[in-house]
Amino acid sequence: MLRFDHVGITVADLDAAVDFFTSLGLEIEGRMFVEGAFIDTVIGIYDSRTEIAMLKTPGGGPSVELSSFTRPDYTRGSENPPANELGIRSVAFEVDDLDAIVNRVTTNGYDLVGGIGEYEGVWRMAYIRGPEGIIVAVAQNISQPTV
Repeated sequence: MLRFDHVGITVADLDAAVDFFTSLGLEIEGRMFVEGAFIDTVIGIYDSRTEIAMLKTPGGGPSVELSSFTRPDYTRGSENPPANELGIRSVAFEVDDLDAIVNRVTTNGYDLVGGIGEYEGVWRMAYIRGPEGIIVAVAQNISQPTV
C-alpha cells in the first residue's frame, strides 16, 4: 500500500449529496460522467454509466467520491441505517470548530443522529445524517489549546 486515496459513496441524488458535503466544508475537485469498458470491467456491471463528483478537504488528504448511476438504475439500501447495521458506518472528519459545523449543517436541514458527545476531555464528536442515510462523523480535539 502507498496511501489511502478516497472513499466512494453511491447516491441517488448527486446534487443533494454534493450540497451536503460542501456544507460540511469539503471542496469540489471535479465532476464527470464515466462509462465504457474501463468502468464496466472494474465494477462488473455491463453498459454502466455513472456521474462522479470528487470532493476534498481544504487541507488535502483522501477524497470523497460521490457516484450516481444513470445506467443501470441504483439499488436502494437502508434509508436511515442505525450505527450497528453492517457496512460502512460513517465517514469521519476532524474539524476545528464542531459547534460551527453542527450549526451550519442543521441550519441547512440536516440532523444529528444522536447528540454531541465528549470523550474523556479529549474529543467532542457528533454523527450527522445527510441525504440517503449517509452518516458523517465530525470530531474536534479539545485537549489541545486552539491557536
